[in-house]
Amino acid sequence: MSKSELPVLGQDDQAACCSPMVREPLGAEAAVDLARMFKALSDPVRLRLLSLIASHEGGEACVCDLIGPFDVSQPTISHHLKVLREAGLVGSERRGTWVYYWVLPAALARLSSLLQTPADSVGAGVAG
Repeated sequence: MSKSELPVLGQDDQAACCSPMVREPLGAEAAVDLARMFKALSDPVRLRLLSLIASHEGGEACVCDLIGPFDVSQPTISHHLKVLREAGLVGSERRGTWVYYWVLPAALARLSSLLQTPADSVGAGVAG
């Protein structure tokens, strides 16, 4: 078998779970799950928190590192992190007295893939 014949694993699974809306309509269950993610990201504090976590050195951040950049209380930050976690966008783990957070790449890939537009249809149907 030549290199050009090797299958790329995982591509079919992603397409099956997260086809862009331009190819097929969302099912009811997928719409509920995705709406929860988008709703979580619709708050500016949560969007910034996700960005801070994703860009933090090592790919994870202690809650103690996330409080400083905001003009809200620690309980409010904890609430926003809980919303992100419940939406499936971040994972967390308690280590001693602190909780560490990291972005779940599969969740971001799911959101990204949903919004992708095939290159050959860019601008199609748009009056100019």
